[in-house]
Amino acid sequence: MELAENRSITLRGLEVFDELARTGSLHDTARRLGLSPPAASQQLKNLETALGEPLVDRNRRPLELTEAGRGYLLHVRQALQHLRQGAAEVSLKDLGRLRTLRIGYIDDFNGEVIPSLAVSLARLLPYCDMSIMTASSHIIIEDLLARENEIGIAARPPELPAGLVEWPILRDPFVIIIPRGYLPSAPQDIAELGELPLVRYDQRQLVGRQISAHLRRRRLEPPSRIEIDSNQAMFGIVASGAGWAITTPLGVLQARRFLGQVDIHPLPFAGFSRTISLYHRTDWNDEISGVLCTKLRSIIKTAVIEPGVAAMPWLSGSLTILTE
Repeated sequence: MELAENRSITLRGLEVFDELARTGSLHDTARRLGLSPPAASQQLKNLETALGEPLVDRNRRPLELTEAGRGYLLHVRQALQHLRQGAAEVSLKDLGRLRTLRIGYIDDFNGEVIPSLAVSLARLLPYCDMSIMTASSHIIIEDLLARENEIGIAARPPELPAGLVEWPILRDPFVIIIPRGYLPSAPQDIAELGELPLVRYDQRQLVGRQISAHLRRRRLEPPSRIEIDSNQAMFGIVASGAGWAITTPLGVLQARRFLGQVDIHPLPFAGFSRTISLYHRTDWNDEISGVLCTKLRSIIKTAVIEPGVAAMPWLSGSLTILTE
């Protein structure tokens, strides 16, 4: 490949190409990078023009790289890795200059994750006043857009609003919990649960809407009489024998005191998961968010992944850290 005259390669173009190689979708690439789809498409076209070669086969869905694109991708990822490492080192100095930091997070991380993150941040930011508050995912997103917080740690919404950047952190697959001993083994169909009602998360919560949407897609309509916004209360209801529920490993780990009273199994239908990510506005410092993500992933690996897989070995490979 030779560079076309009067054309330059931009960092944004390289980031779009790198992300597109993962997603196979310009729409998803744009969402993850905080761009509009037309802007992401133009970045890709500019890069291809600069190189004088097509990098993507646009006739395939999902999009696939051409032979030239696959070869170029190796160099792109090496370059981006070096650039991000250097930016993170510079950002450690930027962190020391922060005077205020406001973080909103989902209460699934109340146990060990947020306390450990707060201690780590207190060491990194000796002169910073921090506010770390819990809220529902949709409220966290709203607060970011309203500039109430700089950082949000929340479940991925169906559509990421314009003006926000997403850093995926954790894949949190859904599981089923039933009263201990209610069935002799893992159910293969929800019909085995008979008239035992489904205890639902409050539909104002993103997790509740995600579960309901998946049940509708599977054309499943289990009997349901209870809707609740508390994970602890949900486990208490199931433990008492009054219902069954769909939750995630994060929810399981938050309700450890009930684990001897419930059975946890894979879903008896097509599985699905939610993505927990760190979010910030596009005018916030990307490199600082990168440092925070690195620390958060390390804490989650120890506090969530390892105990989660130990308690539910069949989750190995699906309950996992997301690095991109």
